[in-house]
Amino acid sequence: MNQQIPTFFLSDEYFIDEKVNFLKFANEYKVYNDKAEQIGMIKQRVSGWHKVLRLLINKAMMPFQLEITDTNGALQATIYRGWTFWMSKITVTDPTGVEVGSIKQKFKFFKPTFTISNPVSGSEIAKITGDWKAWNFTITNNDGLEVGKISKKWGGALKEVFTTADKYNVSINPTYAESNQKVAIVATAITIDMVLKESK
Repeated sequence: MNQQIPTFFLSDEYFIDEKVNFLKFANEYKVYNDKAEQIGMIKQRVSGWHKVLRLLINKAMMPFQLEITDTNGALQATIYRGWTFWMSKITVTDPTGVEVGSIKQKFKFFKPTFTISNPVSGSEIAKITGDWKAWNFTITNNDGLEVGKISKKWGGALKEVFTTADKYNVSINPTYAESNQKVAIVATAITIDMVLKESK
């Protein structure tokens, strides 16, 4: 199973740092490991007509596509949401376009909740819940056991590396099995800032 997982997803620590671009239409983030080495990028793909529509229509209704790439630009995973008028339905696909996870966003006042499901069986594989304002999220598996965290607060020398406004850490339990489930969970966790921004 491990051989099928892109190297990017074999890490257990991800530090996400937003690139600040003025007058930007698309969000873009750099991804680092726990040694402060850049291991990838998260980019939002926005077409010309999409940019125009964003000026006219509430962007929370519009589709979006987020691409996770390694430092060589090779696609690692894609997160896509179609047009939506209430709660978001989002899909995670691997580099070949095969769906590895289905995400549903549940409405809870000031407490966003995302459930990640197996795209074939429909069974829940993980849940991300948290306090968006305090930026603390917990990732639990389908047994309710914690398998990871998302936080804007962490210690150590790495704090000095990141200088932009939006930065956060995704930490996955090292004992969590490497599989397509991990790809879906990590892809969702590291793009959560963009997903929440696009859903507002």
